[in-house]
Amino acid sequence: MQKITPFLWFDDQAEEAVKFYTSIFKNSKVGRILRYGEEAAKVSQTGRPVGSVLTIEFEIEGQKFTALNGGPQFKFNESVSFVVNCETQEEVDYFWEKLTRDGGQESACGWLKDKFGLSWQVVPRALIDMLQDKDPKKPERVMKAMLQMQKLDIKTLEEAYEGK
Repeated sequence: MQKITPFLWFDDQAEEAVKFYTSIFKNSKVGRILRYGEEAAKVSQTGRPVGSVLTIEFEIEGQKFTALNGGPQFKFNESVSFVVNCETQEEVDYFWEKLTRDGGQESACGWLKDKFGLSWQVVPRALIDMLQDKDPKKPERVMKAMLQMQKLDIKTLEEAYEGK
């Protein structure tokens, strides 16, 4: 059993969200589903019907999550996000396109919100290496270039790193 599991609160889209996320990440799967019984439905402040999804477990790239249909009381915000580490520009492009489709929103510096309002950072691994270079001018140029982007572009970051 995983010691800590991120628990994601949705209004009533937990099952839809899990299908969305597991369709994007190749190494993913849906786990156990807990449904509202009579007692849980009675105390539900949102009037969930008996038999509807209460929680659904899922796994992405070995990380386990649980999605909850908890009602409209709480919404996601940028104080919590998930980072997708990418090796290539093709990978950056793939995750960016998939996570922003159907109502997601692009933001700055590799950040986006998916259609459920969950924040993601789609980051090429090379960026971290460039930002940690011992020559202070190189990370500054990379940072300046990154701050002008929405989706991160590895070629442009590398050109900034090299001073081109």
